[in-house]
Amino acid sequence: MLVAGVDSSTQSTKVLLCQAEDGTVVGQSSAPHPDGTECVPELWWQALGEAGRGLLDRADAIGVAAQQHGMVVLDEEGQVIRPALLWNDMRSAPQAAALIAELGGPAQWARRTGSVPTASFTVTKLRWLAEHEPAFAKRAAYVLLPHDWLTWRLTGGRGLGDGAGARGGAGARGGADSRGGAGSRGGAGARGGAVEAATDRGDASGTGYFSPALGKWLPEIAAAALGHPVGLPRLAAPAEIVGRTPGGAALSAGTGDNMGAALGLGVGLGEVVVSIGTSGTAYAVAAEPAADESGLVAGFADATGRFLPLVATVNAARILTVTARLLGTDPSGLSSLALAAPAGAGGLTLLPYLDGERSPNRPDASGVLCGLTSTNTTPENLARAAVEALLCSLADAIGNLADCGITAQRVILIGGAARSEAVRRIAPAIFGVPVTVPPSAEYVALGAARQAAWALSGAESPPQWSLPGSSAEYTAEPVPLVRERYAALRDATVGWGA
Repeated sequence: MLVAGVDSSTQSTKVLLCQAEDGTVVGQSSAPHPDGTECVPELWWQALGEAGRGLLDRADAIGVAAQQHGMVVLDEEGQVIRPALLWNDMRSAPQAAALIAELGGPAQWARRTGSVPTASFTVTKLRWLAEHEPAFAKRAAYVLLPHDWLTWRLTGGRGLGDGAGARGGAGARGGADSRGGAGSRGGAGARGGAVEAATDRGDASGTGYFSPALGKWLPEIAAAALGHPVGLPRLAAPAEIVGRTPGGAALSAGTGDNMGAALGLGVGLGEVVVSIGTSGTAYAVAAEPAADESGLVAGFADATGRFLPLVATVNAARILTVTARLLGTDPSGLSSLALAAPAGAGGLTLLPYLDGERSPNRPDASGVLCGLTSTNTTPENLARAAVEALLCSLADAIGNLADCGITAQRVILIGGAARSEAVRRIAPAIFGVPVTVPPSAEYVALGAARQAAWALSGAESPPQWSLPGSSAEYTAEPVPLVRERYAALRDATVGWGA
């Protein structure tokens, strides 16, 4: 049997077709998305059609993983009201601050939702919609996440059900295990030809109106943000079949991109993953939910029934691409330049908050280059400073996890920027622990495919898939001076741009 995994990211849609029993990739394709911080969801659907051509129609089951947090608002007819606001849209930062205060402060948010919301979280975007586009807010009958919407579209998009469960009734159970059964009846919540939208607890945990600890929606928080009750997708069990395509392929619950990558990698308890893509993330699979009152660690759920405490940064691989453009080179050239410079970049330190930042929560921040002299302003040092800034930002994220009791013994490094030799070789010196770089693969799409195979099998746990190749190991002596200079610049610039 064959299963397909979809990764609908900020930048593109990727589709992998895999053998269900062992994960061997037998076909893959991709299609781009437009750049920006909001997107018309129909463009994701078109990209899925392009990337999935000749692949999805061969699959016995399909799983969709997608960028977290994106706000897809629909009217009573299931029509998209406005372009989706994406995770990297920082305009709702004032609304995040207001919502935190309204619920009683960061501690209350951490206790109830596992996270203290930043501008990335869906709940803050609902409040922004209510304040800035009240006519659209009034029309909003349902709010979905990108993966929810794509999974629903794959069923044929025949309606969203009555939404009753989504508003806190039956559909808010989240724990019922109807593995395999719902899909054979034509889709979870099927009623008169209408297929109720479904989601999983992993992606739901990034909304700001879900409790990972309790495994249920908190619809009153969504309603308070938007100004009226709104329909939410039914919460599916991790290995549930939530519907079928018109062609008969089973659809798994799907999940968020970070949860998909963890499933694709087969991350075990205590392993820390650092992913460097459009965003940067550091996360670990945990047996117990996290509730960090500082707001730095998001207490997410994973795609298997466990938890995924996570720290996310807005600025990641783009730090390297912007610096490469400034130096008139490409990512490979930047890597070579960085490796030609000494540790510490001759005294240059870059604070890489080019597009504001989420961790720490500084949405109005900008980048700062410190330590310039007439002798150290070389292409090599600037390239090195960019790589070190990226890694110092993520080392801070690893430290945030440690503050919650998750200490990294090694780091698994993935994402597009993990292909950079400079990033690989400098990372252990900045992180202070060995770094493992698994074989290059589309781990988000692979995790979505593994989830689809799990749903198809009806087994108690996901199938055992091997990684497609061998991993590379990197070690280096720690260079604490780089972290110290970075921390000094980070702390000295608090309040800049506010």
